[in-house]
Amino acid sequence: MKHVRKSVLLWYSAHEMYALVTAVEDYPRFLPWCADAHVLSRSDDGMQARLTLAFSGVRHAFTTLNRHDADRAVRVSLVDGPFSLLEGHWQFLPLGAGGGSGDAVQQACKIEFDMRYEFANGPLEAVISPVFGRIANSLVDSFVRRAEQVYGPR
Repeated sequence: MKHVRKSVLLWYSAHEMYALVTAVEDYPRFLPWCADAHVLSRSDDGMQARLTLAFSGVRHAFTTLNRHDADRAVRVSLVDGPFSLLEGHWQFLPLGAGGGSGDAVQQACKIEFDMRYEFANGPLEAVISPVFGRIANSLVDSFVRRAEQVYGPR
């Protein structure tokens, strides 16, 4: 089993970063390995989504169930795909407040990202695991760059 853990402090609010992570339909715009992304269903507390990875001539799709705690966390679990295990957790922790006249505006947040994954079989792991490892390790950085594109540099 592979395990990725990342943490970063940002000058973007927890609300802003949560909005980027839950905007699954936008992933192909800024995640170079994401060829396609569809929300299959939505509920009050999350969604089921299907992503298609494309790299080195190999394409694989997988479906996840994402549980949302608005502006605080997203839990990702595998529904189907080339994995035997895929679990992820995004946490968005507000840091400090600013603004005035009683309306506190979060000025920064800490993102904590934790993912565990394992592929369903050895040959598939040999082909995909090295690339997926790079993808998983760069995921937080990709969302930081996306925040700069959407909200401007801070």
